[in-house]
Amino acid sequence: MWRIWLIFDPRRALVALFIFLFTLALLIHFILLSTDRYNWLDGPHKKAVAAAPAAPAGT
Repeated sequence: MWRIWLIFDPRRALVALFIFLFTLALLIHFILLSTDRYNWLDGPHKKAVAAAPAAPAGT
């Protein structure tokens, strides 16, 4: 395992890993915010209830 760190610079590898994980976390959270079920900011959107039925034609 220690030979891997001779090939890769540990600081650059860890910074790249953290940037990748942060970007992935942002992507997942924005995907969840775009759904109706998991949007914790706006809450679920209620369906518009139809008003009273229209009067029958010809009256």
